[in-house]
Amino acid sequence: MVRGPVSGVRRTYGRGMRRTPFSPSFWRSPLRGPWFTSVLGIVLLGGVTVLFVTGLLSYAAYNPDLSRVNDQTPDKGILGFYLFSWPTDPHWLYRLTQGVHVTLGITLIPVLLAKLWSVVPKLFTLPPARSLAHALERISLLLLVGGGLFEFVTGVLNVQLDYVFPGSFYPLHFYGAWVFFAAFAAHAVLKTPAALRNLRGMRQPPQVAEEERELVSPDPDPPTVSRRGALGLVGGGSLLLFATTVGQDLDGLRWSAVLAPHGGADPGSGPGGFQINKTAAYAGISAAERSAQAWRLTVSGRTGTVRLSRADLLRLPLHSSALPIACVEGWSTSDQWWRGVRLRDLAALVGYEGDPPDVFVESLQRHGAFRRAALRANQVADPRSLLALFVN
Repeated sequence: MVRGPVSGVRRTYGRGMRRTPFSPSFWRSPLRGPWFTSVLGIVLLGGVTVLFVTGLLSYAAYNPDLSRVNDQTPDKGILGFYLFSWPTDPHWLYRLTQGVHVTLGITLIPVLLAKLWSVVPKLFTLPPARSLAHALERISLLLLVGGGLFEFVTGVLNVQLDYVFPGSFYPLHFYGAWVFFAAFAAHAVLKTPAALRNLRGMRQPPQVAEEERELVSPDPDPPTVSRRGALGLVGGGSLLLFATTVGQDLDGLRWSAVLAPHGGADPGSGPGGFQINKTAAYAGISAAERSAQAWRLTVSGRTGTVRLSRADLLRLPLHSSALPIACVEGWSTSDQWWRGVRLRDLAALVGYEGDPPDVFVESLQRHGAFRRAALRANQVADPRSLLALFVN
């Protein structure tokens, strides 16, 4: 047999390919396989769906269709098709939905990373596209992987108060969620039937589809842990993140939320001993601006404008209500006792007796996206809605 230069090039190329991610033999882990990937995929199918729904609810809670002031995504178009008037009952609804959204998102991080690790050989499959359908699938995978990483990374950064985004978090996370979930839904439709077959078999069947065979190493290393053991490690990581996060929503367990900015020890034991996002000083509001001599509440409406000092407000009927503080970063407090003047009573001072309108509210804070907001009429009319003058 004559060996020429061409055969030598082929041998050299083959040896080089085995040392690159584009060669199946490069991926040696015996853990990768259809069953392992299917278990992780089914967990993400349920988890990501809950994340998407609670994320949409979080967006709706801002009432972005009420006013441009509330709308951080004015170019959303049909993506706001589902918006509705956020109800005032139950009063803990946002605390629940946003707590689930953030805590579940952090809990799913090990599952997402394990799922991406289990399918990473498919990202290096050659040729890149075997057909038009295969090319479309590869493009959807790029959107799926990129979108998933983008959503989880931006979400975690926001929870950790690290605002290093190239723009505002809200439009980035909102539009990214739609891109990610569209790719996720398409992927789920294509892959869920195969995943369920793999789970029913409980082990890799003798005959699997070609795309599933790409997950199995042709030359695996000796196993050091079983696939079930690996799933146990992933589950343990998720439980650890859950245990160190969920306390930011539960006052009695706040000490355990060591990974959350609003976790750890309680800020104090007095009337103001609860978590807040920022102090007046941090927001740039001076003591002089808050003084009794300087501060005035201006209420404008149908019959004109009324200016009230704190002393004037204290002469109006005062009411109490028990409401929590719940924040988009996922943390919340238990119900605090607030005492002050009902918003509907303030509206009545300027001609809205019995028919409270939508209301525009502006604070002393000069900067920040939420220094002003619009409230719906149902929020203004609720007897628990107060201009609070005291707490606890």
